Amino acid sequence: MKIIGLMAGTSLDGIDAALMEISRPAGSLRYKLLAFETTPFPKTMREKLLDVSGEGNETTPLISHLNFYLGELFAGASLKIASKAGCPIGKVDLIGSHGQTIWHSSRPIREGKLGIRSTFQIGELSVIAERTGVTTIGDFRPGDIAAGGEGAPLAPYFHRDIVKKRGKNRMIVNIGGISNVTFLPAVHTDKVLAFDTGPGNMLIDGLVQIMTEGKLKFDRDGKIGGSGKISLTLMEELMEHPFLSLRPPKSTGRDTFGADLIEFLLDQRKKLRISFEDLVATATSFTSTSIFTNCEKFILPHHRVDEIVVGGGGVRNKTLMRLLKKAFQPVPLFGFEDIGLNSKAIEAMAFALLAHDAFLGIPNNIPSVTGAKRPVVMGKIAPGLNYRKIVQKYLK
Repeated sequence: MKIIGLMAGTSLDGIDAALMEISRPAGSLRYKLLAFETTPFPKTMREKLLDVSGEGNETTPLISHLNFYLGELFAGASLKIASKAGCPIGKVDLIGSHGQTIWHSSRPIREGKLGIRSTFQIGELSVIAERTGVTTIGDFRPGDIAAGGEGAPLAPYFHRDIVKKRGKNRMIVNIGGISNVTFLPAVHTDKVLAFDTGPGNMLIDGLVQIMTEGKLKFDRDGKIGGSGKISLTLMEELMEHPFLSLRPPKSTGRDTFGADLIEFLLDQRKKLRISFEDLVATATSFTSTSIFTNCEKFILPHHRVDEIVVGGGGVRNKTLMRLLKKAFQPVPLFGFEDIGLNSKAIEAMAFALLAHDAFLGIPNNIPSVTGAKRPVVMGKIAPGLNYRKIVQKYLK
């Protein structure tokens, strides 16, 4: 086998690359170095690396620590669910882990002639594989970004095969921290359209946590928002947000609808002298209206929608659901439970499917959704104790 080895050391001077030819006839090792070269880093790279790895930097050590700590927690969750199902962990073939997103930005940052998009999920795969003995596949988004896509949303891959309905044009609305929609046509099922629409529960949860000093984590059943009045002045300003007018493919995260926007809302509350309830009502309305506005701009003019299925934590916000039903009427709106699926499990189920197909080498992104140049196999493999066994079992 011809193999390239890469190394960037603590000297921060560049990348060592070695091309080798390696074989193991009868168990012995034979190798030949075919070529070696050091490629210097761009001038600014050394300083940037020193900034994040030097003494006195607190963020990088914390991220590294949390990466491994989360790996332990994900491993524990895997062992727990196998036990609950009465399935010995040794009978599990694969674990698919999305990890915890701590950064996702679809906006390219210029580095010379390159425009660099980036995403960062933590929850060390090797820890999960070691603690469980099960081969673990995760870190899916970078594969799509490397192919020119935005790396999100990923759940439409699951929606396309599991939630589609023969003879119906179905739209899936997922309301997690961020909201996204997936349009599944009754015919031409390769023409899936999906994208993030803006905030889901992120703004509502953040405001409730801050305003109650942590006593409440979210607006249970939408009662706080349901008891307030929508500030039309603030709504007008929120609806001017540039993300709402961006054409798909598009994705977003906390960098756009996180702490900065929450701080803006709290400032506007003081200026406009509106109550806590009115502020939550306005944030809830903005969430609902941003979902509908995106659909009105990018889906409804081109496609008939026969029914809408809503999932994610936002389903339990009755005020939000009431606003969505009113906006989309007369199109019928259902929850995942209404079609026989566990709404809480949908996203975890999606990553089980993504892991399955990645292991088998099946492209598991949807370029029409993410904007990638081509279909790619997303996911990185951390072999567990069962790795050789499942390779022999499934990849013969």
